[in-house]
Amino acid sequence: MSGRDSHGGGSHPLESTMDLLAKIRQGDRASRERLIARYLPALQRWAHGRLPGYARGPDLTDDLVQETLLRALTHLDEFEPHHPGAFLAYLRQILLNQVRDRIRKAQRTPGVEPLADDVVDLGPSPLELTIGREKLEAFERALARLSPVEQEAVVLRIEMGFTHEQVAQAIGSPSANAARMLVARALVRVAAEMNGDGA
Repeated sequence: MSGRDSHGGGSHPLESTMDLLAKIRQGDRASRERLIARYLPALQRWAHGRLPGYARGPDLTDDLVQETLLRALTHLDEFEPHHPGAFLAYLRQILLNQVRDRIRKAQRTPGVEPLADDVVDLGPSPLELTIGREKLEAFERALARLSPVEQEAVVLRIEMGFTHEQVAQAIGSPSANAARMLVARALVRVAAEMNGDGA
């Protein structure tokens, strides 16, 4: 009955995203539901920050995110998880493509200025609002120097607003406190890179 993997004495251990994907491939519907529940709210927040006002409609963000998860899970056989952060990157890319498609459709309506093809940023994300647009590139370069697990943990915590417990579940960390320490150490390294202090 306990759908949450909280408290160390729970009935089953924290499941990493990789664990859930393996179970989903074996036909486990409960794991599929747990994976959707894990990523749905974070992807909704991320998509809302990427869609400009003129491209938003009632329930549009929810529709885009649900379509993203459906596409990802439908094509799971084609997805090769080379590292723990790969599935998150896969979801983000599908969602970004959908956001771009939605913006292009919205631009066909009169009175909307067209979007140049080379524009990647489709509006301020929570991260851009936090650190400022001019520092985003430096942040992404510093992020790329982290290990895949550190990258996923930082993106989940900072960009998608996961709690430390949710980060722990996604990356297979033993506890929320361990995930907190991992994120904190990774952010120290990111800050040092951004300040030019090296790794």
